[in-house]
Amino acid sequence: MWPGAELPGDGGPSVRSIVRIVAVVLVSGLALYLVYRLRTPITWIVIGAFIAVALSAPVGVLEKRVRRRGLAITAVYLGLVLVPVVIGAVLVPPLVKETNSLVDRVPTYAKDVQSFVRKNKTLRKIEQTYDITGKLQQQAEKLPSKLGDATGILSDIGLGIVNSLFALITILILSAFMIGGGGRWVDSAIRGRPPSEHEMLHRATHDISAAVIGYVAGALGQAVVAGVSSFVVLSILGVPYASALALIIAMLDLVPLVGATLGAIVVGVVTLFNDFPTATIVWVIWSIVYQQVENTVIQPRIQARTVKVQPIVVLIAVLFGSALFGVLGALLAIPAAATIQIIAREIRHYRRLTRIEPSGPAIVRPPAAPG
Repeated sequence: MWPGAELPGDGGPSVRSIVRIVAVVLVSGLALYLVYRLRTPITWIVIGAFIAVALSAPVGVLEKRVRRRGLAITAVYLGLVLVPVVIGAVLVPPLVKETNSLVDRVPTYAKDVQSFVRKNKTLRKIEQTYDITGKLQQQAEKLPSKLGDATGILSDIGLGIVNSLFALITILILSAFMIGGGGRWVDSAIRGRPPSEHEMLHRATHDISAAVIGYVAGALGQAVVAGVSSFVVLSILGVPYASALALIIAMLDLVPLVGATLGAIVVGVVTLFNDFPTATIVWVIWSIVYQQVENTVIQPRIQARTVKVQPIVVLIAVLFGSALFGVLGALLAIPAAATIQIIAREIRHYRRLTRIEPSGPAIVRPPAAPG
């Protein structure tokens, strides 16, 4: 008998129970520590699984045409890789051109400020005291020469881009493997469960896959509508680089809740330098009207037909996801909420059938989630 051990029947916990509790606590702490240390590759795996599920639909459609799954996967991933190339081809040239133009015009802007100050009595007194415009002119003249000092910053940006590319390539490779063998892995895992659970697990995986695919398709469709409509409005207003700005609107529109507003603000700043105040006023009115239509008509219909998640759940999921993982968390929050909802529904249904059928639950499909 160990010192301090309780005798059987005296009402206290046994030594074995205490050891078991301590072991569970230690193992749980070790598991949490490992998850924390491996949070980066775990995040990559989660993103890879999301991409694999989202791309499984186009891969399946293309596979029916070419009758070779490997070729279908290769073609879909080549198309996916070309997307950032096309985006860069649209955005980079005008960005570089306008940046160089801004640098060249800064001295002119400084002279305009000096001229405006000389014509205003109050500002002229402040200028005589602090020589603000003179200092501004000096800094403006030094700006072109200071561009050479940006080498260190650019090298840091380049290193960040290389690291991001490595992560992206790794994620794409993981998702490609998941598409190639994910179905077999899921079927093998389901076969390892009791036969009474097979129907429930197959149904849950099918519904989760459909929710993720529907969410991605709906989000892309919503972004296309936002981009095309913005391009039309910007073209009518005569704003330069309307296609690049519309692409920015479409990309930011993929971010739930705040993306459309951020895109509208970015384009609104551009209109200030184009035809102020006419273009700016028209754009602000258009953005407010369109966002109301998107929030009350377009987005609810998409969510009701695809992920079937209530608006309050969407809001809470996006807030939690963005707080934990930033923009990436906001993007994955809605399909994650749909997945949790589907799993909870199936567990409730399975437990209810288990209580009704002690010998084993009957295979009955639960009622569809409310749209």
